[in-house]
Amino acid sequence: MSLWGGRFERAPDALFRRFGDSLRFDRALGEADLTASAAWARELGHAGVLSADDAERLATEIERLRAEVASGAVVIPGEGAEDVHSWAEEVLTARLGDLARRLHTGRSRNDQVATDLRLWLRDALDERRVEIGRVRDALLRLAGREGDAIFPGYTHLQRAQPILFGHWCLAWDEALARDAARLGDARRRASACPLGSGALAGSAWPIDRDRLAASLGFESATRNSLDAVSARDFVLEALSAMAICGTTLSRIAEDLIFYASGEAGFIELGDEVTSGSSLMPQKKNPDALELIRGRAGRLIGALMTVLVVVKGLPSAYNKDLQEDKEPLFDAMAHGGMALRMLAIVLDSVLLHRDAARAAAQGGHANATDLADYLVERGVPFRTAHELAGRAVRLALSRGVSLEALPLDDLRSISALIDADVLPRLTPEAVVSRRNVHGGTAPARVHAALEAARARLDLEGAARGRAAP
Repeated sequence: MSLWGGRFERAPDALFRRFGDSLRFDRALGEADLTASAAWARELGHAGVLSADDAERLATEIERLRAEVASGAVVIPGEGAEDVHSWAEEVLTARLGDLARRLHTGRSRNDQVATDLRLWLRDALDERRVEIGRVRDALLRLAGREGDAIFPGYTHLQRAQPILFGHWCLAWDEALARDAARLGDARRRASACPLGSGALAGSAWPIDRDRLAASLGFESATRNSLDAVSARDFVLEALSAMAICGTTLSRIAEDLIFYASGEAGFIELGDEVTSGSSLMPQKKNPDALELIRGRAGRLIGALMTVLVVVKGLPSAYNKDLQEDKEPLFDAMAHGGMALRMLAIVLDSVLLHRDAARAAAQGGHANATDLADYLVERGVPFRTAHELAGRAVRLALSRGVSLEALPLDDLRSISALIDADVLPRLTPEAVVSRRNVHGGTAPARVHAALEAARARLDLEGAARGRAAP
């Protein structure tokens, strides 16, 4: 059934129909479309367009159809109608006759699809934030069971300074918390209701748009009808937040892939998230993490696609905006899957403490502490830095660690060095000295872990209270 054919004498070309029809993907909006349509039917009753009985009868049938779609009793097909809006109207017309044909009074597909998309996105963003919470919970569980282990910290992929493994876990919890906050910000700006904006100029019927928005759980009605039907910055913001989150997931995956490599050997991943080789029997490949890393490209690509679609569009609705949905649906689906997968991977991690400690002790990662020791004895830091570097060079020439150098060799570099330097150069001493807010000292990491758990619990409770 066409919603617009009266002005035309000839039917659309078959290829044009296939080219323009969107039911194959916008059927994902089916439940959101029916939710908005039920609210619209009741608002038509409030406005006097429909009698109270007709409005309720229409709204009730729409809600019945929505429940059938949600349960799977009715399956929205992938073809046969121009879009999900025409499919819904066709089904309702078959059930209710002319009453269903009155539903679209005062409404355009322009404000209809903008409303549907915001409703769908609001739920999708809530789901992603829950999934981020589960990844963070897995990180905190990992920190709880392995967080006190000495671990090598890296810069430039070179061993830098020892840290606690819990410090690594909490670093990614911070990043994911910001990702969740960005998704929350995107949700707030998506929570404005375009319905009642018509095609671009507003509805000609006395619709109470504030009441309509409230009935759909929106925070407000949009303020300008022309902006409401054409704005897709709420899609861009959501995709941007998802792309940034994707880079976070990719970087976590990269760390873990390296840590699980034969060259590092700090962790082992569970059999349930790894695969073997069709040729090499010994292989245990980090496929889940590599796919998480790869999926970040899809999220970034989705953002770029929609940015390019909207960059040159004039005001009001243009058919180009049909191209916003597939990238958005794809990004939300694959981003959600990556989040769920990462939580499982993190729960599977087995830490090899001895290997991690040995790596943290190697590479002369305690050189800064030797410099700090000299600073405490009155040496300017730049001079102390140079002296510590000379000590590293000597240790390299001897093939030993800094703390394994004989005290006489150390004193040959500076007479200020005494036997009390050696306890200062152990990995445990090095991490313990980073006893500042945000540092890797055991007490700081323990306190940070407790605070992170409390924040995560609080954020989960807040999401529950805010859910419409």
